[in-house]
Amino acid sequence: MGQRDDRLHVQISAADHMVEVRVTGEVDIATVGALRSALWSAPARSVLRVDLSGVRVLSAAGVRALVAAHLRIRARGGELVLVGPDPTVRRVLRATGLHRVIPIVDPCPDRELVAC
Repeated sequence: MGQRDDRLHVQISAADHMVEVRVTGEVDIATVGALRSALWSAPARSVLRVDLSGVRVLSAAGVRALVAAHLRIRARGGELVLVGPDPTVRRVLRATGLHRVIPIVDPCPDRELVAC
């Protein structure tokens, strides 16, 4: 399952205990709707991994979408984890303080969260 925009691609995949939302491109006011839609439509699991390794731009609108998803998932007892942001996106996460609220991990070669 995925959504595509000229500047943003979002792909959702589910496993037993987690869902991964892989995001590629630019997350800004014009494209954040696709990200928000994917985060809300992702199947309920205990862990939601948001793979940001392909994101080159993360605006305030994107940060707000991640915070809203984090609060929603935490309210049902789950955890949102951000995976592999590049240095530019990581700088945004640090500047906003989001790195203190949402765990940020490096990508795992075998793509299993427990291996990180």
